Amino acid sequence: MLAAGMVYSLVGGSVPAFKTFGLKFIVSGEWDPTEGRENYGALPFIVGTLMTSFAALILCLPLSFATSLFLGEYFRGTRVARILGLLVDLLAGIPSIVYGLWGFYVLRPAMIELGFGGRGFGIFTASLILAVMIIPYATSLSNEIISMVPNDLKEAAYSLGATRLEVISSVTIPNARSGIVAGYILAFGRALGETMAVTMLIGNTNLVPSSFFDTGNTMASVIANQFGEADGLKLSSLIAIGLLLFLITGIINAVGKLIIKKMN
Repeated sequence: MLAAGMVYSLVGGSVPAFKTFGLKFIVSGEWDPTEGRENYGALPFIVGTLMTSFAALILCLPLSFATSLFLGEYFRGTRVARILGLLVDLLAGIPSIVYGLWGFYVLRPAMIELGFGGRGFGIFTASLILAVMIIPYATSLSNEIISMVPNDLKEAAYSLGATRLEVISSVTIPNARSGIVAGYILAFGRALGETMAVTMLIGNTNLVPSSFFDTGNTMASVIANQFGEADGLKLSSLIAIGLLLFLITGIINAVGKLIIKKMN
C-alpha cells in the first residue's frame, strides 16, 4: 500500500512535466529555470547518477570481494572474522552526512593535492566516497552468498588434494558466481539513491558530464538541492526525476533479488 501510494503521488506530481515536454524530458540535456522560457530535461542527472554509481561499484568491487572471501573462507568462524564482521557492520551504520563531511574536509583537499584540478569536486570524488559507503553492503551480501556454498563440495575437493586457493577458484566462486553478481547489482541499486554525501562532493552543475573528472549532479542530489525552493513546472520536473529514480532502482533491485531467490 505504501509503495502504491508513493507511485500514485510521484505519477500525479510528474504529469505536468511530461505533458509539457513529453518523452523529450528524459533525453534533453537542458535545465533552464528562467521565467518565460522554462525548459527542463533529466539527462544530465541520469548520466551523472549512472556514472557515479558505476564508478563507485568498480572501485568497491576488489576490496569488498577480497574481504568477503577472507570472512567466508580463510577466517570463517574465527575471532578475526568476528572482528572484521563487526567493523563492516560499524561502517554500514555510519550516517551519510558523516561520510560527506569526511569527504569534504579530507578527501576533497587530497584530490586537489593530487592535481585533479578545480576545487576537488566532481564525479570521481563523489564516486570515491560512494564506494566507501557501499563497501560494507557489498561485502555483507557477497559473504552471505559465499557461506551458502555447500561444505560437502569443498570437502570433496579437499579430499582430492586441492589447496584452499584451488577450492576457492574451482568450487566456491563458480557455485556462488550468480549470487555474487546479484549482490553487486543490489549494491549498485543502493548507490543510485545515495544523496547527502554525493551532494556535498559532486559539484552540483546541471550539465551532462563528459568525463569522470567533471562536476555534475545526480538525480538524488538535484532533488535535494532544488526541491525546497521549487514550484510549478520546476517542481513537477523534480518529481518526475524522482519517479525515474524510483523506477530505475526498483528494476535493478528486483533483478538482483530475483537472482538471489533463484539461487536459494
